[in-house]
Amino acid sequence: MQPQPAYGWSALPRSIHHLSLALVAFVVLLVDATPARANEDLRPLVQALADGKFDDKADAIKALAATGDPAVAPILDAMGKGLLYQRKSDDLVVIAEKKKRELTLFDPLTRDELETVKSRAASKVKVNNRLRRQIAGTLGSLTLMSPDRSVRMRAARAVFDRANIEQLEGVRTALEAEQDPEIAGLLAQAEASMILKSEEGQDAKLAAVEVLSQRGDREAMARLRAVANDGDAVPELAEAAGQAIDAIERRYEMLSMAQNVYYGLSLGSVLLLAAIGLAITFGVMGVINMAHGEMVMLGAYTTFVVQDIIRQHAPGLFDASLLIAIPLAFLIAGGVGVLIERGIIRYLYGRPLETLLATWGVSLILQQAVRSIFGPTNQQVGNPSWMAGAVDIAGLTFTYNRLWIILFSLIVLALLMAVIRLTPFGLQMRAVTQNRQMAGSMGIRTTWVDALTFGLGSGVAGIAGVALSQIDNVSPNLGQGYIIDSFMVVVFGGVGNLWGTLVGAMTLGVANKFLEPYAGAVLAKIFVLVFIILFIQKRPRGLFALKGRAVEA
Repeated sequence: MQPQPAYGWSALPRSIHHLSLALVAFVVLLVDATPARANEDLRPLVQALADGKFDDKADAIKALAATGDPAVAPILDAMGKGLLYQRKSDDLVVIAEKKKRELTLFDPLTRDELETVKSRAASKVKVNNRLRRQIAGTLGSLTLMSPDRSVRMRAARAVFDRANIEQLEGVRTALEAEQDPEIAGLLAQAEASMILKSEEGQDAKLAAVEVLSQRGDREAMARLRAVANDGDAVPELAEAAGQAIDAIERRYEMLSMAQNVYYGLSLGSVLLLAAIGLAITFGVMGVINMAHGEMVMLGAYTTFVVQDIIRQHAPGLFDASLLIAIPLAFLIAGGVGVLIERGIIRYLYGRPLETLLATWGVSLILQQAVRSIFGPTNQQVGNPSWMAGAVDIAGLTFTYNRLWIILFSLIVLALLMAVIRLTPFGLQMRAVTQNRQMAGSMGIRTTWVDALTFGLGSGVAGIAGVALSQIDNVSPNLGQGYIIDSFMVVVFGGVGNLWGTLVGAMTLGVANKFLEPYAGAVLAKIFVLVFIILFIQKRPRGLFALKGRAVEA
């Protein structure tokens, strides 16, 4: 007896199971087929890249770009690079990878490898320079919709640089979808540049001039100048472009002045570091120390030696090399200064000409000693990572090494003033400065105060050499470039007065930087020197003269 088919409730689970399997299979096939179907919709447009004349290919590129499909960008990129071929057997457009005399063919839409054929089995899709420019612009527009912010930023910059009016609609589409304010601003500027080249109305072009005026850089000024100099432009538009150019030029003049002030302050900080030690020795003892520049040189070479040892034995400590070099430079230069004072200068007090000649001879000896040890050529001193690079603020460029040197010079000045004002040694030094005989009668050992003061000034010069090694060549002649300027700063500010040294250094630094564009670096220094000579005729003790019986005597 044959079993009867079960049509009741007992058969339902198996039927539902089969139905669900069939439904899942249909959905999977549908999902898998969707990209393929979308790719196949692009196939005729891809084929059109190889058909017809160059104008037809340009139209095909526009049509592909209009789809917004992510698969378009690699195809156009391959076409621009000459990697797009047409297989002769069936005229299929493919991407080819050349290997010797063979071509490995890939489907441009699916990227599946098709076959490897002889080079003559496929012909390259021809492009000219106009098509290459169009492809580059189209790729820029396509990447404007990338989810990666960095890609969109690069694309926005590229679109602004090219300002191709064929990309105008793509830029507007991207601008509407862009959420990042910085990228949106750059796209708006690119749109404005394209509008000025287009046939759009007067109001749109006036608005574009305003957008470029707000950008306010030299690139915007160049594009506005093209409008202002266009003989066919409407007078109102040319006038608006001219006014925008004038506004940008005024802004650049203000930026140039601000930049000169910054450069002047950075130069002033260098002069301050070089002169601050001289202000102490010259102010306390009245000694014209021509070897002061060599103390700066010793500090720079100390930095070189420290970095050389670190490079060889502990590369990981390189960023701390300056922090290690600063106390060492102070001790080495200060120790040499004490030796010079104890061995030579103390026998020449009261004879300024002999002191000048003796210290000049010491400077020559120190220069030759350094040449013999390290050689006459410049030595390599590197910048730690925290001193490398620059930052742009409101159109001004601030290099980190200059900023650190400005800060460092102020810190050194503050520490030195604290030593002079708050320590017993500083009290004794001020007493000797104001009245040497009275200080001696009060039990102060003026000879040792002289030696330690000379050592302090030389040590500070060594610290200055550490800073100068970051912005100047480290050579035996390093100090000679700053000795005259240091004396000018000290005399102008007031002998022995640290506040005067600060004001004098910054004033002369800024004055030099404002004079250099008009007179040149050498003539600017001559003008500053003439000014100081005339100034000390009126105020022989400088801006801030010290008070005291011995000083006033």
